[in-house]
Amino acid sequence: MKPENLRPEYPRPQFVRPEWLNLNGEWEFDFDDARQGLLAGWQNQRLGDRIHVPFPYQSELSGINDKGVHEVIWYSRTFEVPAEWRGRDMLLHFEAVDYSTVVWVNGQEVGHNQGGHVPFSFDISPYVNPQGSNRVTLRVEDRQDPYQPRGKQSTTGLPHHIDYYCTSGIWQTVWLEPAPSMRIESVSITPSVDDSAFKLSVYLHAPSACWTIEIDLLDGGQIISTVRKDTPRATLNVTIPVPSPKLWSPDSPHLYGLRVRLLSEGVVNDEIESYAGLRSVELRDGKVILNGEPIYLAMILDQGYWPESYLAPPSDEALRADVIWAKRMGFNGVRKHQKIEDQRWLYWCDKLGMMVWGEMANARAWSSRAEDHLTSEWERIVRRDYSHPCLIAWVPVNESMGFPGLQKSHPGQYAFLERIVALTRRLDPERPVIDNDGWEHTDITDICAIHDYSPNSERLRERYVETLAGGPLPANAWDESKPMFVRGSRYRGQPIMLTEVGGYLMERSDLPKEKWDLLYAAYGTTVSPEDLLAKYEDLMEGIASLPFISGFCYTQLTDVEQEMNGLLTYDRIPKIEPEKIAAIHKRLFFPK
Repeated sequence: MKPENLRPEYPRPQFVRPEWLNLNGEWEFDFDDARQGLLAGWQNQRLGDRIHVPFPYQSELSGINDKGVHEVIWYSRTFEVPAEWRGRDMLLHFEAVDYSTVVWVNGQEVGHNQGGHVPFSFDISPYVNPQGSNRVTLRVEDRQDPYQPRGKQSTTGLPHHIDYYCTSGIWQTVWLEPAPSMRIESVSITPSVDDSAFKLSVYLHAPSACWTIEIDLLDGGQIISTVRKDTPRATLNVTIPVPSPKLWSPDSPHLYGLRVRLLSEGVVNDEIESYAGLRSVELRDGKVILNGEPIYLAMILDQGYWPESYLAPPSDEALRADVIWAKRMGFNGVRKHQKIEDQRWLYWCDKLGMMVWGEMANARAWSSRAEDHLTSEWERIVRRDYSHPCLIAWVPVNESMGFPGLQKSHPGQYAFLERIVALTRRLDPERPVIDNDGWEHTDITDICAIHDYSPNSERLRERYVETLAGGPLPANAWDESKPMFVRGSRYRGQPIMLTEVGGYLMERSDLPKEKWDLLYAAYGTTVSPEDLLAKYEDLMEGIASLPFISGFCYTQLTDVEQEMNGLLTYDRIPKIEPEKIAAIHKRLFFPK
């Protein structure tokens, strides 16, 4: 892959302006282990090494491929502004940089960001030379800090147990966009199936004044509905009707196009293109209801790692391919695990038809600072992804990661779970929220999400024998040390799902058993593809025999480092013919 062709696709598919400049490719780079860069003025100097952006230095595709821990790193490159952009604001966008970033343009500090999974941008027009060369420099600090939201990135820098190599620095697209000074800042799209309409909230980068918003709704490239509304404010709520509505679902992922224009005195100031899917999600009678009908969730856990680039997607096609693999296997949903994925992946889920649970990358230790870090980043992510029709649920915390006191009903940590659920509902009242996926739930979780790695159908039914007879759920999860509910909370009729199951690890012939990872003491194992298929089918039959279960999530889509329990290998080779897995799902969960 040539450096000038790295991730060339438009990075923000639900908010598109036609003009942009991709800044991926070869950048100057250096480690700053001695933390001398600021004192030495590196923001005004050339750096000594080269890296391929947007890939982390730890990975092969970066051209560095250094697995060591370097907590401070620097980037720099030059760019020129196209002549036709002059006179407009210049928005410098970073889709994701892990973790804490300071940005200079032409030696002047323009801003900073904290949060490794969220996009951020700066208007750099005051710092840019309109003619000739400009220089952008970043100082990024990514500490081995257990209080920092890090997902499955190891706190030692080395893969072990359920943790993997780190992804430091720039790991998604960097780009430059010209925009008018009076412009559309953002658009939130809420589908309303009952009203056969989309409800849009339009936010302006402009003062409250006399503005006009025009919105076109398109189907197959043809305008089918238009609304025009005047407003004296910098925010506006607009409803656009959908004639002869076509609903979005995994089997029929219909998308409508949107064009939103900002006008002043009849003159167009700004225009963006977007898209939307018309669908409803609710919970009723212990079931998930999609578009008014119960739907069984057959999900797969997807951690979004690649051997050549780790958390950074190697290409847009790689993102699309993972969605297609899951669909070929007969899954209708993906639980993106401990990662906020590239917006292009959500686009492919929207377009190809795959329901998604969006999950935050958690810290590994608890403190008030860790809570603040998680809350700040989570709020930005919910706002970023709100308009995607594929997204049907939110998961701010998984398996009490970063909240070890929940096991003993720590009141402060319990209170935080309730606060993060409440915050998520305020940001998005349309989708269910799972407080703590796996176990140790509060009283207000919308779904009782249980992790259960029972190795076969017999053991699974034994665990729920009392529930099958009309009794309560087991008091503890599959891990007997983990209570299902904590601090006096209890099950209150929510949908029950087994949101991590299976996890069958392929036994390793290349290592003696005493050197196998600790994972092998927790999960079941298989010795061949035939054995894996037989165990998978047996487990699915066990799940299907539990009538109170409304969905499951199998662990996992791909192998990741030492965690060799994927239905695909790390480099995406299927261990079992995908259609055989799909046939099991159809027979047991979707017989009609």
